Amino acid sequence: MPSPERALDELRPLRFELDYVIYPEGSVLVCMGNTKVLCNATVDESLPRWLKYGKERHGWITAEYAMLPRSTQQRSQRETLTPKGRTQEITRLIGRSLRAAADLNKLGERQIIVDCDVIQADGGTRTASITGGYVALALAILRLEKRRVIEPGALKQGVAAVSVGLLNGKAVLDLDYEMDLAADVDMNVVMTADGRFVEVQGTAEGQPFSRGALNAMLLLAEMGIGQLLKAQADILATAQI
Repeated sequence: MPSPERALDELRPLRFELDYVIYPEGSVLVCMGNTKVLCNATVDESLPRWLKYGKERHGWITAEYAMLPRSTQQRSQRETLTPKGRTQEITRLIGRSLRAAADLNKLGERQIIVDCDVIQADGGTRTASITGGYVALALAILRLEKRRVIEPGALKQGVAAVSVGLLNGKAVLDLDYEMDLAADVDMNVVMTADGRFVEVQGTAEGQPFSRGALNAMLLLAEMGIGQLLKAQADILATAQI
């Protein structure tokens, strides 16, 4: 169960540190509880080959995800050649989520690559990557607009993600590692600022769950994501663009 200091419907402490790395066009360290992810957005003035020579010509947003070898309790093997299936799946999820935040046509013929590197993992690394990745992406796009490299409006809306689950029959928000291990259901939810879903990933670890339980978790996720979207907007309002 959550610690006595945190209610079932309460997010873990959230913190953004902007421009954590000075070289990328957008950089943020996002901390959700003890999970810490460094998100760096790089503007690349070229397109992927499949898009560059395809029929459609528009910008692109992609992502890469990795966990540092000692970001977990035991050291994991560094993925140097072929990423594991989990890594590839999370990478695609982050990319899909961030593309929902932007108008690719207004990016011009360039791509933005968002690298999400987990430096400390305590559950919710993919959701933290999406939430922090959006802030890094927004910084990069807003700075392109300020330099008049692209027209205003490429950044459409915020995108954030959170985990929810069922623990001892109760819906719980923002699971840490210990809660995730004990949960009967683990679900990741990604939503846009206009209230639409980008992705819902939910799995029953033991017994199947009811429609009522699903509704309870989705409502909890929507509430938590609303708080995350506000925190994103608040921190971006302080950015030096």
